[in-house]
Parts: sequence; C-alpha cells; structure tokens
Amino acid sequence: MKYYFSLLLFTCAHYLFAQNGVPPTAGARGVAMGHTGATYTDINSIFSNQAGLAHLESMAFTAYGEQRFLVSEIRSVAAGAALPTASGTFGMTLHYFGFEQYNEQRIGLAYGRRLLDKLSIGAQFLMLNTRIPEYGNKAVFTFEVGALAELLPQLNLGIHLFSPARIQLTEEDNLPTVLKLGLSYLPSDKLSLLAELEKDIDFTARAKFGLEYQIIEPLFLRLGVATQPTALSFGLGYALASGLRIDIASSYHQVLGFTPAAGITFTK
Repeated sequence: MKYYFSLLLFTCAHYLFAQNGVPPTAGARGVAMGHTGATYTDINSIFSNQAGLAHLESMAFTAYGEQRFLVSEIRSVAAGAALPTASGTFGMTLHYFGFEQYNEQRIGLAYGRRLLDKLSIGAQFLMLNTRIPEYGNKAVFTFEVGALAELLPQLNLGIHLFSPARIQLTEEDNLPTVLKLGLSYLPSDKLSLLAELEKDIDFTARAKFGLEYQIIEPLFLRLGVATQPTALSFGLGYALASGLRIDIASSYHQVLGFTPAAGITFTK
C-alpha cells in the first residue's frame, strides 16, 4: 500500500492534491457524465456553476462522496443546500478532501438569480483551508462566478470561472484560475448531451463529454469521457416520488483504476 500510494503521489500529484484550486465535481451525477457541470440546473450546480441555482423552484439538498482509485486515504465528501427566494437562490456548500495527515476543507456561500428570462448568473464566496499536522493550517479566501444562457429551446451555454484573482496558497503556489465553457443539447425530454472544455491556466485544457438517458420513468443511465487525464465514466440515477434521488457512479483511469462515487439529492 505504501508503494502504491507513493506511485499515486508521483504520477498524479496535481490531480490528487491540488483540490483547493479545483471546484468539486457536480456530485455523483457529474462523475458519471465525464465530470461535466457547467450547464447543470439542478442542486448539483451549486458545486459546478452557481448560475444554475436560479432554475431551482424549491428548497434542495445534496450530498456525495467518492474514493479515488479505491485508496482509503484519498476520499472526498461534499454537501450543499439551496433555498430559492424572491430575491434569488441562496446556498451553502461544505467539502472535505484527504486523510488525517493531509486534508483540505472548504466552506462556500452561493447565490444565483435570473437576469433575463433566458439568462442567469451566479457566484460563490469560499474559504479554503489546508491542514498538514506537522505544519498547521493555511486558510485563504476566493470566489467563483458563472453564467448560464439558453441559446435555443434545446441548447444551453454555461461559463464558469474559479478564482479569477491569483490567490497565494503557499510561498511557491497560487490557487489556479480555472475556466469552464460548456454546452448542453436536449433533443428530447429523455436525452441530454453535454460537451465541456476546462482550462486551468497552468495546465493543458481538458475536454469532457457526458450523456444522460432516462430509460424508464424513475431510472437514468449516464455515460461520460474526459481527457487530460483520459478517464471513462458511467453511472445510474434513481428518482423516488418523494423527491429523493439516489446516484451511483464510477470513473476509470487506465493506470490508476476505478473511482467509485455515490450521492443523494432531495428536492422538497
């Protein structure tokens, strides 16, 4: 296990540990669809593009967790809640990544609202904390902003920018600025197709694609693929009449293996 964990550190240091500079995945649903999220309009948009919160019609809650590459030390859990009001939708997020010897936490206050009938905007203010027992804690503050527009009745455009200002995390590292641009095409009520481009200004751009198909009334099939690093993903969602939805997913890296994820969402 020690050798395997060292290999993970060496081969995927940025992917594994630069989490405070990367917005969390949009729940287990996002994991299943290639880690997309720029055009989501459900509660999972609180993680990926807060402009999507403007489309919520009632109070909603979500929570999910993932264990990267089946290594217990590399786990991530997050929760979010949102409340629509006449002045817009307000929300809060909590996120934890890591293990006892290295972990990161983030707390966010989110807001989304419609500017026009087919245009919404959103933002989230974040406190990010990194803890290493031997060195103590390091906390920084940043924000993220996004917009979501309906270009055509079946075509949506989402844009999201994480940490526009260069915030210093350590003496040698800054929080990266991450830009996401996504399109979603909904040819029918049962099928959604998503394409997204993500660019960390310090790294190669990453392309992501996702598909969601409603097989029967309560059951959703999801597939996805992403590059840099190359990963395949898949999952299922099951919606209950009570407003509860259960999501399961997994992504697969050809060298490091599987990352299972599971989550729940509740809409009142």
